[in-house]
Amino acid sequence: MTLAHTLLTRFWSDIGGAPDDVRKAAFTGAGALPSVFAVTDFAAASIAAAGLAVSELVALRHDEAPSVTVDRRLASLWFGTSLRPEGWNVPPPWDPIAGDYRAADRWVRLHTNAPAHREAALAVLGVEAQKDAVAHAVAGWQAEELESAVVSRGGCAAAMMSQEEWRAHPQGRAVAAEPLLSREVTTAGGVPAWPVPRERPLRGIRVLDLTRVLAGPIATRFLAGFGAEVLRIDPPWWEEPGVVPEVTLGKSCARLDLRDGAQRARFEELLADADVLVHGYRPDALAGLGLDEARRRALRPGLIDVALDAYGWTGPWAGRRGFDSLVQMSTGIAEAGMRGFGRDRPTPLPVQALDHATGYLMAAAAIRAIGHRLRTGEGTQARTSLARVAAVLTAHPADPATAAIAPETSCDLAPETEATAWGPARRLRSPVTVGGLPLMWERPAAALGSSQPAW
Repeated sequence: MTLAHTLLTRFWSDIGGAPDDVRKAAFTGAGALPSVFAVTDFAAASIAAAGLAVSELVALRHDEAPSVTVDRRLASLWFGTSLRPEGWNVPPPWDPIAGDYRAADRWVRLHTNAPAHREAALAVLGVEAQKDAVAHAVAGWQAEELESAVVSRGGCAAAMMSQEEWRAHPQGRAVAAEPLLSREVTTAGGVPAWPVPRERPLRGIRVLDLTRVLAGPIATRFLAGFGAEVLRIDPPWWEEPGVVPEVTLGKSCARLDLRDGAQRARFEELLADADVLVHGYRPDALAGLGLDEARRRALRPGLIDVALDAYGWTGPWAGRRGFDSLVQMSTGIAEAGMRGFGRDRPTPLPVQALDHATGYLMAAAAIRAIGHRLRTGEGTQARTSLARVAAVLTAHPADPATAAIAPETSCDLAPETEATAWGPARRLRSPVTVGGLPLMWERPAAALGSSQPAW
């Protein structure tokens, strides 16, 4: 059994799939991304898990579950970016202040892409938004003290830990005790009449997307790629220009301010007609808006509710704001890369693999819950975290004898030109096929707020 199959077996088991289903999956392609961990096999296995969920769903309406094939090399490339603009450029993904800084005792990372998070970090440091000034100020702090101060102010920061330190940390211990993906059967809403056509298995399924950078949008992009109607909702002030062209493929994108009573009522109307809700808000955020789990289930009996958290759902950091790059610092990934490559600064993964893998696992969980609803009429609550997914990756070191993946060529691109909201572009070919059918999207990538909040 290859490592990709081993990882797929783990993923599929943890989301409740039957062990024999893994035999329907095949992996092609040679080489691996440069990392101290098995990132390429991790990528291929997570995509395969989502593909197996599609295959399992098709089998409910048809005679046989189709085979799933994942190209390991294309999976690696998709874990970077899939979009290749023609005559225009995607804005930089990082705010100029974001990055790794040397504190008095160890490295610390500041995540400042959101204006509120940048303002929090600068307020704690007492400096203007200049990289040199930030570096000088950070040098006078102990890393964990700065992390705590920034987080307490509503910002995002992470002191670098080793894997051993993370395993001994109270949050590391809490996350280790959590399931990779928890699932709970909820209210019954009746058996729906979804057709599950072989060529577009998720056609007729409505997905309400309340997610931001990056795992959640990847999950909903995958659902759209097999036919789901995805409606993404953002607040009026939110922008993420460096990633929106990558992740809004196949979706409608609208804006609602859920703090406003009338706009929240419109959201509730949308939710009442949704089949799946995917969200990445901190656990208390929706509850604070009057949209806790009980309210969501009352609005939509049978709802499939898939939630994401950064640092886990238990422990002292439960609900802490976080992103892939921060979780890599906390869980020992960046420190292991620094040691493994003999470098003098944090060395993260070559791609944001925690976000991407978590997104595909969320998609797999949603699709398996769709199948459960078709069989029983019951809804499902599912949730996972970046930190818990990280624990799977860090248990699988890379094989140093594996060659690097071959460089990208024009043959890796799909033939169609995508008319995005910013200009023409090409996408990488689909990394997965189910019954020979690739991911396909009816809508090009769209700007946030470019659609009305309506199905």
